[in-house]
Amino acid sequence: MPTLPQKQSRPSDHEPHQARQMAESFGSDPERYDRSRPRYPDALVEAIIAASPGPDVLDVGIGTGIAARQFQAVGCRVLGVEPDARMADVARRSGLTVEVATFEAWDPAGRTFDAVIAGQAWHWVDPVAGAAKAAQVLRPGGRLAAFGHVFQLPSDVAEAFAAVYQRVVPDSPFNLQQRRQALDSYQVLFTKAADGIRAVGGFTDPEQWRFDWEQSYTGDAWLDQMPTHGTLTQLPADKLAEVLAGVGVAIDAMGGGFTMLYTTVAVTAARTSTA
Repeated sequence: MPTLPQKQSRPSDHEPHQARQMAESFGSDPERYDRSRPRYPDALVEAIIAASPGPDVLDVGIGTGIAARQFQAVGCRVLGVEPDARMADVARRSGLTVEVATFEAWDPAGRTFDAVIAGQAWHWVDPVAGAAKAAQVLRPGGRLAAFGHVFQLPSDVAEAFAAVYQRVVPDSPFNLQQRRQALDSYQVLFTKAADGIRAVGGFTDPEQWRFDWEQSYTGDAWLDQMPTHGTLTQLPADKLAEVLAGVGVAIDAMGGGFTMLYTTVAVTAARTSTA
């Protein structure tokens, strides 16, 4: 039976799901977040639907509804859970149903689903408690899929951006070496998600599904997205403006745009039983 393990090591204060101030900072400008953040590969959406027993989807950390609208567009019925009321309001404006709560505290009230998804959000959920709640609400054969983007800046773009960050906000976590090895650095989060699923039982062994794609950005489009990044959401307005100005100059010097390489990774497993 899927349960929370009786004995767990005390979580580190540096675990992502403990960083509530950072997690809630994305709602400071939800309209910008919704228009500027990248969508998910159609192939990912199709793969999750094909591996699920039906169309009822629970979107954990639905945010402004970016992933949910993609699932809804191909015939799924989507319910969202979102701790930030500001993000939830934007999602509701596009016709989505959203309940405001953290996933760990959310009451499913006996409802069950064919898929539980989380786009760019599972690292804000306790990986064990979240997997246990997903097991509780999934129908037999239902699919848990936690997915997110890893972006790889072209080396010349990364170096130009790093120079701006180091000049304006030298204490920023922006790290050029990490950006060069982005997929490796994110693997820690993917491993924690998989370990949480294994810890509760009641799932098949987690798999990783990988989707590689690219997106071209104009300078204006990238500068519009930048304030939604976790490294910048809590910067003072004057420092943010200085970073944006410096990055804008760097992009102009490259010809006014660049192409970003993305990898979207899903950590996924199927519900094996209800016992």
